[in-house]
Amino acid sequence: MTDLTQAPMTPANSILGGSAEMRRRNAAEARFRLYGMVAISISLGVLAIMLWTIFADGVSAFRQAKLTFPITLSSEVLDPKGNANRDEMAKVTTIGYGKLIAAAFEAELTARGISTEGISAKDLAGLISKDAPGVLRAEVLADPSLLDTVQNRSILAAGRVDGYLKGRVTRETAERDNQISPAMLDLTDRLIEAGILSAPFNSRFLTSPDASDQRPEAAGLGVAILGSAYMMLLVALICVPIGVAASIYLEEFAPKNRLTDVIEVNISNLAAVPSIVFGILGLAVFINFAGFPQSSPLVGALVISLMTLPTIIIATRAAIRAVPPSIRGAALGVGASKMQTVFHHVLPLAMPGILTGAILGLASALGETAPLLLIGMVAFVDNYPAAPPEGLLDPATALPVQVYAWASRSDPAFIERSSGAIIVLLAFLVVMNVTAILLRRKFERRW
Repeated sequence: MTDLTQAPMTPANSILGGSAEMRRRNAAEARFRLYGMVAISISLGVLAIMLWTIFADGVSAFRQAKLTFPITLSSEVLDPKGNANRDEMAKVTTIGYGKLIAAAFEAELTARGISTEGISAKDLAGLISKDAPGVLRAEVLADPSLLDTVQNRSILAAGRVDGYLKGRVTRETAERDNQISPAMLDLTDRLIEAGILSAPFNSRFLTSPDASDQRPEAAGLGVAILGSAYMMLLVALICVPIGVAASIYLEEFAPKNRLTDVIEVNISNLAAVPSIVFGILGLAVFINFAGFPQSSPLVGALVISLMTLPTIIIATRAAIRAVPPSIRGAALGVGASKMQTVFHHVLPLAMPGILTGAILGLASALGETAPLLLIGMVAFVDNYPAAPPEGLLDPATALPVQVYAWASRSDPAFIERSSGAIIVLLAFLVVMNVTAILLRRKFERRW
């Protein structure tokens, strides 16, 4: 008889028993998951370190040391003839305004009983930014009614004073610095206690033009932001219509022959060409041959457009190709023409991918530096370009180029500002990427 109560034997190769091969496969899968988690952790760690470094160095650029004290705008100094005539007042240079500010500063310290022992009049004036006289002169020339009035002004402090408030300048470094001394740092501490010196939010960092090496505390991103805005506006107007139209033709209307194959291969190759090659092309064609002015947003936009077009074409073609062929077949089956099928059915369904590809292509173009360096946009520009269309030919710079220019200067204040400019550039890129995501969700259709 057979003993029915005996448990059946499990075969050695049954999946219920877990064979050696199954255990090896499970172990390989576990290792693969571990490798993926390690790779993601390393990537996030590197990103966190990069962001922390940028923000730690750049956030302080949005604060700036300022001295607040009353200034008597004496007409005897600023308008010797007493005519309130702008042309005659313009003969008083920034040297005269600088002496007026220094005298008012010294008078305020004396009135408040703040000791300046061991500090000469020259060192006392050295606490004030060299940018302050020029700013005050421009305000008085714009409004002569300010003469013979007492104005409580907040003016920029010198770069070394600003560095002391932000930790870049210490007493040890001040002993070896010819622009500041430990005694001047002692006076700085007394000015902070008296409320004369503070470091409020620096809105001029976003609105002022670049400044010379002698005035790092006055340098701003105004011209770079405006130049980038002009340039990206032109790039969008050039690349999006041409790129989308070329993609529609190549994907839906172009015959499949050797010519279109050559065009497609060259588009893919152009997308992989280093950006500096486009800079050389722009220098040769748009500046040397066409005669467009260097450092202008128009030339920068044309160069960036050549580099961005292949990216937008590839992304747009991928979005059009992702539309199921059944959509086209159904439209043609009910009597729609080829044109109606493309524009009434295919394009609306491909629109999320088209918009996403275009915006991401423009965001990538916003951060390009190498081609702009070759066409002269690295030049020092301290005047704002005019409004379009004239301003498109005026000298300007761009945000990534401004970052490069500041990082190349020796003063630590410019290194701080280069990190601050990176924060502004990252903010623009985040806005553009978020816009791409929102547009994709808004126009996305499911089938």
